[in-house]
Amino acid sequence: MKIKNILIILACLFLMTPVALAENKLSKEKIQSLFTQANDSFRLANSIVNQPDNAKILYEKSILFYEKIINQGNLKNAKLYYNLANAYFLKGDLGYAILNYRRANTLDSSDANIEKNLSFARSRRIDKVKIKTEKRVMQTLFFWHYDFSIKTKFIVTSTCFAIVCMSLTTLIWRGKNTTLVVTSVICSIILFCFFISLVIETKIQANKICGIITATQVIARQGDGQNYPESFKDPLHEGTEFDLLEQRPDWLHIKLSDNSDTWIPKTSAELI
Repeated sequence: MKIKNILIILACLFLMTPVALAENKLSKEKIQSLFTQANDSFRLANSIVNQPDNAKILYEKSILFYEKIINQGNLKNAKLYYNLANAYFLKGDLGYAILNYRRANTLDSSDANIEKNLSFARSRRIDKVKIKTEKRVMQTLFFWHYDFSIKTKFIVTSTCFAIVCMSLTTLIWRGKNTTLVVTSVICSIILFCFFISLVIETKIQANKICGIITATQVIARQGDGQNYPESFKDPLHEGTEFDLLEQRPDWLHIKLSDNSDTWIPKTSAELI
């Protein structure tokens, strides 16, 4: 009898799961309502900046609405993350602001407002982790690889490929033409550079996991435990970005922009 009862309970739970999921998914009308409430709270908070405590409550309310749309409505786009990041930033939570600016930037790296606000938020960080000289030189020499988004690289690559094809077709039909030859050569070089960059970055992005420190401050250690010595004389602070090297129970092995690696508690950071 006990086994039979257990099977009945499991069957009921299995049948109830789709219903629970369906109830958790927000309707379009509910999402629109939440979005309107979030925007209204955000605008009202901006209008009472001379009342910081009340404004903070309204920013928190706005954040709750945006996060409910993202998590329960399963709706994730650059605009939502951008609005959420703005609310966090004005609330004074730099770590989560940069986290959501990065998420927005990942979804739409061509948006100038996202890039501008992300840069401004980064300038407010306590930790000033310098980029190694070798990396700065590489960024200067291969600017097309570091300064353009994947979307832009794809557009440039496709455009140059089309121009090369048309130029070569015209040369075959009409004979040699200096302008077309020069155009073909220049576009071929650009095509090669951007195509290689596109392949490399796509491969890197497929395997790369980034994160942001969201705790106000955290002591970085040389191993995955509180008994390990500190990695730096000062703690790391909210908003510091990193690449994830390894995950272990309760700990993250991370690499900073200066290529130094360390360990931090998992609860002190969020992955993008």
